[in-house]
Amino acid sequence: MKRATQDEQMDAADIDPAEYARVLTDLAKVNWWTMATRPTLTFLDRAVADRRRFTLLDVGFGDGDMLRAIARWAAKRGIEADLIGVDLNPRSEDVARAATPADMPIRYITGDYRDHLGDVDLIVSSLVTHHMDDAERIDFLQTMERAARRGWFVNDIRRHWFPYLGFPILARLMGWHRIVREDGTLSIARGFVAREWRAMIDAAGLDPAAVSILPFFPFRLCVARLR
Repeated sequence: MKRATQDEQMDAADIDPAEYARVLTDLAKVNWWTMATRPTLTFLDRAVADRRRFTLLDVGFGDGDMLRAIARWAAKRGIEADLIGVDLNPRSEDVARAATPADMPIRYITGDYRDHLGDVDLIVSSLVTHHMDDAERIDFLQTMERAARRGWFVNDIRRHWFPYLGFPILARLMGWHRIVREDGTLSIARGFVAREWRAMIDAAGLDPAAVSILPFFPFRLCVARLR
């Protein structure tokens, strides 16, 4: 299927903050049902290995559910994690803070991720790159390659007709917010296939032998770089 490029409703500057909060909460539910954290945690199993401490930057944290999952993952293994989330949308920070226990080692920041690259081992994102335009994605890949000492991981959607047709049905059955249903369907159409990621890796000037394109069930296509 052809890739869509329309803007998603949740990215609108004038969306009501209360409605945005409901959308993020339901998106976290979608992420739970679709096992969205599994690819990133699998990457961390390799990236962190026997290290006892790491610093991680999550770009586009939304509700903060990925960072909370990483915090639980690290705590279970006795690893000290310094977790930083950066999101351009100022509405996200309040939602994520409210959903996050105070004792979790997570800092939420509103702003441009490029302003917070000082001392990071790993950079991750989830369901973010399909919101970027072509130039932003190339710059994102190049910036992560320069800034992340240990590596980086992009967790996003594989474009395919099956979830495109099936997600609206699931969303209605689960009673998720209308914007989640409509944007979720559009997100699938805005996702990528492997050949498109290979072209982006080439355009960014990255070594294709050092970057892995990894499929995960269900319908995730991720990009990993380890040093």
